[in-house]
Amino acid sequence: MKQLTTKLIILSSLIVIASCAALSPYNVPVLQGNIIEEDELDKLSVGLTKDQVQFIFGSALIKDPFHQTRWDYYNSIQIGEEVIQESKLSIKFDKDALVESWVFEKLSEDN
Repeated sequence: MKQLTTKLIILSSLIVIASCAALSPYNVPVLQGNIIEEDELDKLSVGLTKDQVQFIFGSALIKDPFHQTRWDYYNSIQIGEEVIQESKLSIKFDKDALVESWVFEKLSEDN
């Protein structure tokens, strides 16, 4: 009887350990930067003022004092260690502080 009890304890311990090893903690999605939607990009046009750009996209994540004619908007979504999506929007302004050009890049995207 004692042997059966010992075997049951060992078997139940193995089952508990195996089931706990299969569980992983929940990883919260981490959103960083400015979320850039397709309809917001459609509103962007040459000649907009800095105030108009800020109204559409919000404050730029990077306003480099050495490149005052360029604003950079960065966005990333990360779950745990895995980067799900990254994108960057760089807007260049002319000498009158009006939009001259822009580049939108999807740095990474998992689908």
